[in-house]
Amino acid sequence: MAYLLNRILVQVGSGLYLTVIALISSMMMIFIKSVEHIKSRLSLIVNIRKFSLAPFLFFVLLPVLLPAALGSEAAAQGAEVPSDTEAEIRSMLESRDHKIKDLLGTSKTVSDEQKEELRDLINGVVDFWAMGEGALGRHWKGLTADQQTDFVNTFGQIVRLQSLADLEIYRSSVVYDKISVNGIQAHVMTTTTYKKVPTPVEYELRKSESGWMATDIILDEVSTVKGYARSFQSVIRKKGFDDLMERLENRLEKEKAAQSDT
Repeated sequence: MAYLLNRILVQVGSGLYLTVIALISSMMMIFIKSVEHIKSRLSLIVNIRKFSLAPFLFFVLLPVLLPAALGSEAAAQGAEVPSDTEAEIRSMLESRDHKIKDLLGTSKTVSDEQKEELRDLINGVVDFWAMGEGALGRHWKGLTADQQTDFVNTFGQIVRLQSLADLEIYRSSVVYDKISVNGIQAHVMTTTTYKKVPTPVEYELRKSESGWMATDIILDEVSTVKGYARSFQSVIRKKGFDDLMERLENRLEKEKAAQSDT
């Protein structure tokens, strides 16, 4: 093996070989942070005639360094620019957040009119139809159109009324970390800090005629839709859809009564 490698070295020629080595050295100087570490490795190549391993290092390092050099150079020339759609989604969510905080202000009391505006803002981006279908899973297709509509309306009203259970949550600071778009689907990753505790909150969005709507909200890696699905589908399997609707309607009446008392 050593004999063959030395023959390769002779055939390459010292002038061409040193030119190639200089190119490799330049690449390594760009992409390896420790200069001393580079020098120690290049010493093997500088003393090329003393080490029959040097040609082997050249053939091993070149396929690694060249792609890395090209990729790193491209990355250094410019950071990724958010698409127009990503900017649109970010603007929509940030605008919603600002409006909610403006309505809340610093006062501890909120008027009935402000509460209605808050409910519209908070739930206005939620696609209750998609959430309802996801929550019922395979049971959804077995319902009539009227049953589907009644379920979504009742379910949506309950969520809408419950959304103001704790107003202080909406004073939390929100950072929009990453927005990924794939056609009419989008995934938004945020960090919400409430009482100095950061919590990851993710939004699954879908583009509709009404704009970008949330089809699921994931709080600290827990899916809202999957949470509803476990509860709703368990009732349907054991008691049937009518029993689920009866429970939801009773819950809605309790929520309305609680709202009238406040």
